Amino acid sequence: MQNLSDEQLIKLFKDSKTIAVVGASNKPERASNHIMKFLMEQGYDVTPVTPIEKEVLGKKTYDSVDELPFEPDIVDVFRQSAFAPEIVREAIGKNAKLVWLQETVVSKESAQMANISDVAYIEDKCILKEYKRLGLDG
Repeated sequence: MQNLSDEQLIKLFKDSKTIAVVGASNKPERASNHIMKFLMEQGYDVTPVTPIEKEVLGKKTYDSVDELPFEPDIVDVFRQSAFAPEIVREAIGKNAKLVWLQETVVSKESAQMANISDVAYIEDKCILKEYKRLGLDG
Protein backbone atom coordinates (compact mmCIF):
# COMPACT_ATOMS: atom_id res chain seq x y z
CA MET A 1 0.00 0.00 0.00
CA GLN A 2 2.89 2.38 -0.57
CA ASN A 3 1.39 3.90 -3.70
CA LEU A 4 -1.52 5.61 -2.00
CA SER A 5 -3.66 7.90 -4.10
CA ASP A 6 -4.15 11.48 -2.92
CA GLU A 7 -7.75 10.58 -2.08
CA GLN A 8 -6.64 7.65 0.10
CA LEU A 9 -4.07 9.84 1.84
CA ILE A 10 -6.57 12.64 2.47
CA LYS A 11 -8.99 10.11 3.97
CA LEU A 12 -6.28 8.71 6.24
CA PHE A 13 -5.35 12.21 7.43
CA LYS A 14 -8.99 13.18 8.01
CA ASP A 15 -9.86 9.93 9.81
CA SER A 16 -6.78 10.06 12.05
CA LYS A 17 -6.74 11.62 15.50
CA THR A 18 -3.51 10.34 17.08
CA ILE A 19 0.04 10.51 15.79
CA ALA A 20 3.16 9.05 17.39
CA VAL A 21 6.34 10.91 16.37
CA VAL A 22 9.26 8.51 16.71
CA GLY A 23 12.54 10.35 17.16
CA ALA A 24 10.91 13.52 18.51
CA SER A 25 13.32 16.17 19.78
CA ASN A 26 13.22 19.28 21.94
CA LYS A 27 15.73 20.95 19.64
CA PRO A 28 13.80 23.56 17.59
CA GLU A 29 16.22 23.20 14.67
CA ARG A 30 15.27 19.55 14.23
CA ALA A 31 12.62 18.66 11.65
CA SER A 32 10.90 16.33 14.13
CA ASN A 33 10.31 19.25 16.53
CA HIS A 34 8.97 21.58 13.84
CA ILE A 35 6.75 18.91 12.29
CA MET A 36 5.43 17.69 15.65
CA LYS A 37 4.45 21.27 16.49
CA PHE A 38 2.78 21.66 13.07
CA LEU A 39 0.76 18.45 13.53
CA MET A 40 -0.36 19.60 16.98
CA GLU A 41 -1.47 22.92 15.46
CA GLN A 42 -3.57 20.95 12.94
CA GLY A 43 -5.50 19.43 15.86
CA TYR A 44 -3.87 16.01 16.11
CA ASP A 45 -3.14 14.44 19.48
CA VAL A 46 0.61 13.98 19.00
CA THR A 47 2.73 11.81 21.28
CA PRO A 48 6.53 11.91 21.17
CA VAL A 49 8.42 8.60 21.19
CA THR A 50 12.04 8.91 22.28
CA PRO A 51 14.05 7.44 25.14
CA ILE A 52 16.27 10.55 25.21
CA GLU A 53 13.71 13.10 26.50
CA LYS A 54 11.18 13.08 29.36
CA GLU A 55 8.87 15.39 27.43
CA VAL A 56 8.80 17.18 24.07
CA LEU A 57 6.73 20.31 23.44
CA GLY A 58 5.04 19.77 26.80
CA LYS A 59 3.99 16.19 25.98
CA LYS A 60 5.14 13.14 27.97
CA THR A 61 7.40 10.86 25.95
CA TYR A 62 7.46 7.08 25.64
CA ASP A 63 10.57 5.00 24.98
CA SER A 64 9.00 2.98 22.15
CA VAL A 65 5.81 2.57 20.15
CA ASP A 66 5.22 -0.65 22.13
CA GLU A 67 4.99 1.38 25.34
CA LEU A 68 2.21 3.68 24.09
CA PRO A 69 -0.97 3.22 26.16
CA PHE A 70 -3.11 3.60 23.00
CA GLU A 71 -3.16 2.59 19.35
CA PRO A 72 -1.81 5.47 17.24
CA ASP A 73 -3.52 6.15 13.92
CA ILE A 74 -0.25 7.32 12.35
CA VAL A 75 3.34 6.50 13.31
CA ASP A 76 5.69 9.14 11.87
CA VAL A 77 9.34 8.01 11.91
CA PHE A 78 12.35 10.33 12.22
CA ARG A 79 14.99 7.66 12.79
CA GLN A 80 17.72 6.21 10.60
CA SER A 81 16.62 3.56 8.11
CA ALA A 82 18.34 0.80 10.11
CA PHE A 83 15.82 1.31 12.95
CA ALA A 84 12.75 1.30 10.68
CA PRO A 85 11.94 -2.45 10.74
CA GLU A 86 11.73 -2.59 14.54
CA ILE A 87 9.58 0.56 14.65
CA VAL A 88 7.31 -0.69 11.85
CA ARG A 89 6.92 -4.05 13.62
CA GLU A 90 5.83 -2.19 16.78
CA ALA A 91 3.47 0.08 14.78
CA ILE A 92 1.83 -2.95 13.17
CA GLY A 93 1.50 -4.54 16.62
CA LYS A 94 -0.30 -1.39 17.81
CA ASN A 95 -2.69 -1.49 14.82
CA ALA A 96 -1.47 1.78 13.29
CA LYS A 97 -3.40 2.72 10.15
CA LEU A 98 -0.44 4.46 8.51
CA VAL A 99 3.32 4.19 8.98
CA TRP A 100 5.20 7.19 7.62
CA LEU A 101 8.98 7.19 7.17
CA GLN A 102 10.29 10.71 6.73
CA GLU A 103 12.62 11.92 3.95
CA THR A 104 15.77 9.78 3.52
CA VAL A 105 14.29 6.96 5.64
CA VAL A 106 13.80 3.85 3.48
CA SER A 107 13.54 0.17 4.29
CA LYS A 108 12.65 -2.68 1.97
CA GLU A 109 12.00 -4.93 4.97
CA SER A 110 9.64 -2.36 6.51
CA ALA A 111 7.74 -1.95 3.24
CA GLN A 112 7.32 -5.73 2.99
CA MET A 113 6.09 -6.02 6.58
CA ALA A 114 3.55 -3.23 6.08
CA ASN A 115 2.38 -4.76 2.81
CA ILE A 116 1.92 -8.22 4.35
CA SER A 117 0.05 -6.65 7.29
CA ASP A 118 -2.08 -4.48 4.97
CA VAL A 119 -0.95 -1.29 6.72
CA ALA A 120 -0.69 1.93 4.70
CA TYR A 121 3.00 2.76 4.32
CA ILE A 122 4.94 5.73 2.99
CA GLU A 123 8.70 6.17 2.98
CA ASP A 124 11.16 8.89 2.03
CA LYS A 125 8.56 11.67 2.11
CA CYS A 126 7.89 14.57 4.46
CA ILE A 127 4.51 14.37 6.16
CA LEU A 128 4.33 18.18 6.47
CA LYS A 129 5.09 18.77 2.79
CA GLU A 130 2.52 16.18 1.72
CA TYR A 131 -0.09 17.56 4.13
CA LYS A 132 0.39 21.04 2.64
CA ARG A 133 0.52 19.72 -0.93
CA LEU A 134 -2.88 18.13 -0.37
CA GLY A 135 -4.24 21.49 0.85
CA LEU A 136 -5.18 20.17 4.28
CA ASP A 137 -3.56 23.02 6.24
CA GLY A 138 -5.96 25.70 5.05
